[in-house]
Amino acid sequence: MSLNSKLPYPSPIRAWTMVVILTLAYVLSFVDRYILSLLAEPIKADLNLSDTQMGLLLGPAFAIFYALVGLPLGYLADRKRRTWIVAIGIALWSLATSLSGIARSFFQLFIARMAVGVGEAALSPCTMSLIADSFAQEKRGKPIALYSTAISLGAGIALLAGGAVIGWAMTADPISIPSFGELKPWQLTMIIVGLPGLILAPLLLLLPEPKRRNENIAPGTSQPTYADTFKYILARRNFFLCFISVFCLMTIIGYSTSWGAPMFTRTWGWSIVQYSQWAGIMFIVVGPVTVNFAGWLSDFLYKKGINDAPMLIAMAGVPIMSVSGFIWPLMPTPELAIFVLGITMAGVALSSATGATALLNILPANMRGQAMAIYYVCISFFGLGFGPTTIGLLSDFVFGEAQLRYSIAMLSIIYGIPVLILMPWTRKSYKAELQKVRELQLTAQSDQTTSEGTS
Repeated sequence: MSLNSKLPYPSPIRAWTMVVILTLAYVLSFVDRYILSLLAEPIKADLNLSDTQMGLLLGPAFAIFYALVGLPLGYLADRKRRTWIVAIGIALWSLATSLSGIARSFFQLFIARMAVGVGEAALSPCTMSLIADSFAQEKRGKPIALYSTAISLGAGIALLAGGAVIGWAMTADPISIPSFGELKPWQLTMIIVGLPGLILAPLLLLLPEPKRRNENIAPGTSQPTYADTFKYILARRNFFLCFISVFCLMTIIGYSTSWGAPMFTRTWGWSIVQYSQWAGIMFIVVGPVTVNFAGWLSDFLYKKGINDAPMLIAMAGVPIMSVSGFIWPLMPTPELAIFVLGITMAGVALSSATGATALLNILPANMRGQAMAIYYVCISFFGLGFGPTTIGLLSDFVFGEAQLRYSIAMLSIIYGIPVLILMPWTRKSYKAELQKVRELQLTAQSDQTTSEGTS
């Protein structure tokens, strides 16, 4: 496929329709991720699991295959029809979520969650590549921010809808499956929440594929392999390590909320339904408002000449989420804990809203899919692999299950302090990368002008 920077962008209606559908898919992906956290206590009791095992189910079970499959899917995103890749991914993770509902052991549930990770690995690398080919550079903040609202919307919907389904499942007549037996409420809930994705997946097959563009690509550059992409990243390894640390912290603290329902139950005696109602409303209100404000602010500041605005906004979330992430589990009442948790999620939302924009602005277009896959693999692996698992280990071996709140609080101290120390260098190195991109663009424009003049 030839690359052409002068291709017109898709019409706003077509481009925004695509963003809305992809955002809905992202919402469903987070519903399927977060529903397990809401069901942690009944699953733990029914399958006789430890906090460490639950931490593995909440984190690494998803993250391992998300990481392994994310890289080849990013490779395909730079070469094949992205909308079809996403459609297959949605169908796979939705089916795997429903199959989680018939798991009878830790091992079976672990395998099902790994399959969810395989499906979800297809979504974000393809989405970011599609958005970059559908919107000009100075207009990407808002669509990416809208897409990022799915993180909090998905979590909120998982809590509200999951709580409602659990409440219904606990009072409904027992449902049995031949050769399996009677379904527990948590199993019925998992089966139900996986079904909407199987309806959405066919819509992705109908979305038109935008033409690929060649911005930020040096003249004469060919289609890169993963080796080329890794070489590009390694040549800038100090910068990328600082850059990725901000967003790994975001996911570590963000995914630590998967222990919210068990913590409220053990600390204050709240039921799953009670926690899901309070926390669900908080997630749905705080997340979208913060994310869309961040996207608007990013575009506004960018037009004012602050070309590192997306990164600056993302970094602003670090002290907010780190400090409030330590405080919220230690509040004296559950209502205060929910309020401070909302501040934590606002900090997470600031970083999540503009992180992808900040990265897209310094990436060559012909390796965006691969580089975005690496980005999502890293932040998901560290967030899911270290966040819930660290809390489970601290609960089992340091503070004890009854004092889960202290395990959650310590997470922000362990992982937040190093990122805060690196922040001045992170911004300085990001501005240097932007300058390199600007010089490359000027060179390409000069070469194109010379070529047109001679022809």
